[in-house]
Amino acid sequence: MAKFRDLDIAEEAAAEAYARAARSWRDGTLPARPDAWLYRVAERVALDMLGRRRTAARLAPEPPPPVPSAEDLALDDDRLIPDERLRLIFVCCHPAVAVEARAALTLRLVCGLTTAEIASAFLLPEPTLAQRLVRAKRKIAQAGVPFEIPGPAAWPERLDAVLSTLEVAYAKAHEDAAGASPHAGYATEILGLTRVLAELLPAEAEVLSLAALVRYAEARRPARLDADGASVPLAEQDPALWRRDLITAAEGLLIRAAALAPSGPRALQAAIQAAWCARASLAQPAPWRRVLRLYDALLSLRDDPVVRLNRAVALAEVAGPEAAWAELALLDAAALARFIPYHAVRAELLRRLDRRTEAGDAYQAALDLAPPLAERRWLARQMAAL
Repeated sequence: MAKFRDLDIAEEAAAEAYARAARSWRDGTLPARPDAWLYRVAERVALDMLGRRRTAARLAPEPPPPVPSAEDLALDDDRLIPDERLRLIFVCCHPAVAVEARAALTLRLVCGLTTAEIASAFLLPEPTLAQRLVRAKRKIAQAGVPFEIPGPAAWPERLDAVLSTLEVAYAKAHEDAAGASPHAGYATEILGLTRVLAELLPAEAEVLSLAALVRYAEARRPARLDADGASVPLAEQDPALWRRDLITAAEGLLIRAAALAPSGPRALQAAIQAAWCARASLAQPAPWRRVLRLYDALLSLRDDPVVRLNRAVALAEVAGPEAAWAELALLDAAALARFIPYHAVRAELLRRLDRRTEAGDAYQAALDLAPPLAERRWLARQMAAL
């Protein structure tokens, strides 16, 4: 879709392709390559839209196709970025777009997340995120930013936004333990995209680290549901059910990343995952102390509410719920009001502090935000146990 150089056409064409897929695949019959099917349908829709625009404006008949430009040739060159979705992510993460809007714009245009979903991922009010997207599109239109495939020389300035996009897209798939959400398919897709990216940029530690992180997380998927279909907390998952092939692949990637830059933010996040995946059985103690040390190191590089919330969980296991509650009280409750894990952590700490009425209110606050079914079952069970 990059060759049309029009974000509005690309977005509308992609939306129509997804709508047609929803109708055509309703019986569960999928094409051999759903991504290719979606791309071709979107391309045809975009061509139809361009044709209607020309007719409406009484333009002259369409001239013969021009000689392919350099970017057209790059688009067809699988050796440059050998994945259509990854090419589009690089296109949308243009440096002319404000840093804070690049990943958000890409998640909206390429990954199809709603404005509300993206706002939730970045812990922003929806109107604030919507304004960022509007400003980003306006900047692209007014500045005449070329909608084209960047060459390797332009990759470094876009890379962090590309990685952030993949992180958030994977998080949307991972948040549902049952893998039943509309974005569940991102899990497999991000595995593939991070593999391609690691092959393209084998000397980028953060690329290798993200690829490792995703593999560690996906390795645990078989143990994330109990017999009743409720989600299982990480510390209670049976390591015997984890996928050792993905853990082995992740270990190799993390070793390579550590040799390049062992203390990058994504390297530390992957190291946290590695600490858990080193556990051989439930009889082996949970690695809370190591996890806490890694979160302490991560805070020096990425001090955000999600990192602090996760650190509070580890701190409760190492220093007790009182210490964790004191840390939680420092977070911006208003900014986290629509973040389900925040209420779940509050509820658990309040339960352990024997403040059961408040714990029940916190569990209900999490349930009111309509979590996925598996997470809802776990929250309801915890609430009933009060």
